[in-house]
Amino acid sequence: MASQAQLLLQAQQLCEQRGVRLTPQRLKVLVLIVEHRSSISAYELLDLLKVTEPQAKPPTVYRALDFLMAQGFIHKVESTNSYIACCLLGHAEHCSQLLICDECGSVEECHDEELAKLLRIKADSHGFKVAHHVVESHGICKDCQSEQQ
Repeated sequence: MASQAQLLLQAQQLCEQRGVRLTPQRLKVLVLIVEHRSSISAYELLDLLKVTEPQAKPPTVYRALDFLMAQGFIHKVESTNSYIACCLLGHAEHCSQLLICDECGSVEECHDEELAKLLRIKADSHGFKVAHHVVESHGICKDCQSEQQ
C-alpha cells in the first residue's frame, strides 16, 4: 500500500494528466480523509475543515467528496455513510472489498481479482452491466479480536 505522501502526490499527478483541478479545498478534504485512521463522515470532515476554513459549509465538503469519488480517489462506505481513501489510485475499474470493524470502526480496503471476475461473470449472466462495485464486509478486526481474548 502507498504511503500517505505517495497517495497525495499520485492524486495531484492524476489530476494534471486528466486536466482537472485539485483545488486547495479538494486537496484539504483528501488530506483529511487520507490522514484519518478509519472511515470519516462528511460532517466530521466539515468539523475538521472548519479548523482551517471557518467559513466552510456542508456543500463545500459534499462538492469536494463528489469530485474525489469521481476521480477514484476515495470510496464511500455505504453502510456507515462515511468515506475512506482508495489505496489504488488510478485504477477506477478495480473491485474493492471493504473490511469494516463493527467494534472500532476501522475500514481496510483489499483487492481480489478473482472476486472481481466472479462478480462480473454473475452480473453478465443476468445481462447487467456494472458501473462499479464495492463489497462491504462487517465483522471484527484482528486488533479488536486480540483485545477480547
